[in-house]
Amino acid sequence: MKTLKLSEVKGGSFPPGLLRLDYESALDGRPDWALVLPGQKKHLWVIVIHGHGSAGDQLYTRRDVRETWLPVFIKSGAGILTVNLRGNSWMGPAAAFDMRGLVSYLRAEQGMRQSIFCSGSMGGTSNLIYGVLHPEDVSGIIARGAASDPATYLQWCRSQEKPILHQIASAIESSYGGTPEDVPETYRKHSALQNSAKLSMPVYLSHGGADLIIPVEQSRDLAERMKGSGKFVYHEIPGGNHDSPLYETSSFDCLLGQLGV
Repeated sequence: MKTLKLSEVKGGSFPPGLLRLDYESALDGRPDWALVLPGQKKHLWVIVIHGHGSAGDQLYTRRDVRETWLPVFIKSGAGILTVNLRGNSWMGPAAAFDMRGLVSYLRAEQGMRQSIFCSGSMGGTSNLIYGVLHPEDVSGIIARGAASDPATYLQWCRSQEKPILHQIASAIESSYGGTPEDVPETYRKHSALQNSAKLSMPVYLSHGGADLIIPVEQSRDLAERMKGSGKFVYHEIPGGNHDSPLYETSSFDCLLGQLGV
């Protein structure tokens, strides 16, 4: 990753001290950006990945998420990194490569030693994927309304009528370089379900029981696979929709306790 510019972000709903990091990917030179908010605890960082259709500023520009999550993060003393990460990338190979560069930046330039990946929907899916790809980079995961297996989720999206689900399927195919039939090994590597043994860090997974965007079976299957793991917690919200898990914050405090923070 080549850092291009670090500049202050002002105005609107952005908190004081927020910085915009502009960079180029070391993979292909693609320009991208992230937002950096240093905290009191230099070693501890929360990494937030946005949902499909949003961008790297979602934590600050989506009111319900900002009002629910941001005070909890700031109270913890953690720094906060929110990433744009190639837009609707669903943690495909290129996005995972760039995420490693951002983690390396936090270690080298900000002093990070512990990282909590806390996100929902596409972001929660990306948390799980990055956790199985690079568990050494992840101290803990909070994933809300996430997909655990990109291949079966893509197939489910294609079987539905909602236009947004077809858009999601197309975004996954684009990010992964083809369909599960075209590049099966890529989908296998990026499946938390198929690589669940690598989720050795504390993981808090929650899902609405009536989610129409990412079916609850995606979380139930992973919870079944992780049964017996003392570091894995699954909470299902009966009748909950896709956004229902976003409003629960106790898992963050529990995770801090597990990490001894």
